[in-house]
Amino acid sequence: MSKQPPSPWSPLRLSLFRALWVAAVASNVGTWMHNVGAEWLMTTLAPTPIMVALMQTAENSPTFLLALPGGALADIVDRRRLLLFTQTWMLVAAVALGVLTLTGLTTPWVLLTLTFMLGLGAALNAPAWQAIVPELVPRTELPLAVSLNSVAFNIARAVGPALGGLLVAAIGSWAVFFLNSLSFVGVIYVLYRWRREPVESISPTERVAGAMRAGVRYTRHAPELRAVLARTIVFVSCASALWAMLPLVARQELGMGALGYGVLLGGLGAGAIVGALVLPKARRTISTNVLVGCGTLLFAAATAAVAYVHAFALLCVAMLFGGVAWMTTMSCFNIVVQTVVPEWVRARTLAIYLLSFFGAMAVGSAVWGLVAERAGIPLALVGASAGLVVGLAAALLFPLRAGEELDLDPSLHWSEPNFMSEVEPERGPVLVTVEYLIDPARAGEFAEAMREFERILRRDGATRWGLFADPARPGHYLETFLVESWAEHLRQHARVTNEDRAAQERVRSFHLGDSPPVVTHLIAEDTSRRGRRRART
Repeated sequence: MSKQPPSPWSPLRLSLFRALWVAAVASNVGTWMHNVGAEWLMTTLAPTPIMVALMQTAENSPTFLLALPGGALADIVDRRRLLLFTQTWMLVAAVALGVLTLTGLTTPWVLLTLTFMLGLGAALNAPAWQAIVPELVPRTELPLAVSLNSVAFNIARAVGPALGGLLVAAIGSWAVFFLNSLSFVGVIYVLYRWRREPVESISPTERVAGAMRAGVRYTRHAPELRAVLARTIVFVSCASALWAMLPLVARQELGMGALGYGVLLGGLGAGAIVGALVLPKARRTISTNVLVGCGTLLFAAATAAVAYVHAFALLCVAMLFGGVAWMTTMSCFNIVVQTVVPEWVRARTLAIYLLSFFGAMAVGSAVWGLVAERAGIPLALVGASAGLVVGLAAALLFPLRAGEELDLDPSLHWSEPNFMSEVEPERGPVLVTVEYLIDPARAGEFAEAMREFERILRRDGATRWGLFADPARPGHYLETFLVESWAEHLRQHARVTNEDRAAQERVRSFHLGDSPPVVTHLIAEDTSRRGRRRART
């Protein structure tokens, strides 16, 4: 008998994942209530397309500024402590906005500033939050856990906006700001009680700046990661128009209040929940690229519907399908990112993914806001819909590949060299050479295998790489690569995965010698006056 596929809800059987998931639902409900209150307050304080669109920019641009430093921190410090700090920061910012709004001191720029402050906390929080998911569930259930996190987000999107709109209409925006501040308390409580197992590093600790460089370098030399980033930017930059223009459509085109706007957002959230529940089954029969293409077309149709459909019931149906499309597309992107990178760089690559997402959202919102101000809201929405359809051409250049089957555990098969004396970790750069003797008739195959291994070495730390042939000795090759310091080379030893080991073994299968290829480590000498003085002492 064939094994039954796991239930979409199976990760919830794990107590810690379940507790954090429930706390996340409550926190996200508070966040969506807050967003409705803040965006609706802006339509009261400054009801112009550009000011309303700037709310999206204020919410999302901090991620553009702090995502990468936040991801680097999440990879080198205790993620639990970082999350406790960021949740407390957002709690304080939400309380401040509630107090100022209750006392009538909130102006458009105060609202934008405190929204930006909340965004700063979210920017530092997001990479660490997403990076802890693989710590909570088995790798085989990681795509299900990613989808369930989307369910948590979208349950909140379905409930929070409508509840927020109701409270804003009945009491005022200040009430949802205070309730949002309370929602952070539950997350802080669960994180405080989590006794996270300490992660022992087998390589020298990184500094934030170096960790950021390593994350960017990894992304630059990981084509499967570059593909999902490019697709995310193309999709979100156009999809942002719907999110940015929806409050104005509700108020100006439909003549609705905060409650009606909340119901429309709730329709998007309800559709996203439906999408999350059917996505695991769909992924077993439909490729990731086809799912993303279908989701993009459906979201384009929903965006066009917002431009011209003025019947509230029909627009709610369009939002329902738009939510399914949004969930399908964004979950596919997130699953790809989570499954194609190893643990050592996970938070940094997630940060770069979030940087791409929120940067595209912030810039797209501002651009479509300007278009709407000059050409009208319907034309801006139709233009964004057309952009989504045209953007599907990016699939030809950037096909997506999920990595559930990849073995990304550290292989630890690189042995440390034996030196006569201890090497200072910060000395460098380090030149590593590897000598090969191969059959000259297989030189083309060897070069092809080396090109793949070059990408791996550059991705994991090499700043330069070269392959040299000896004309006097056909078949004699020297591989060289440069690493910025001895500490970084030791980290490179720890970063090699089992997938990388398979690529290296293919390269070494060409070697004809009785013993393995000779590996040499050369460390740059400091020839300055200070270096000579240090050498004498």
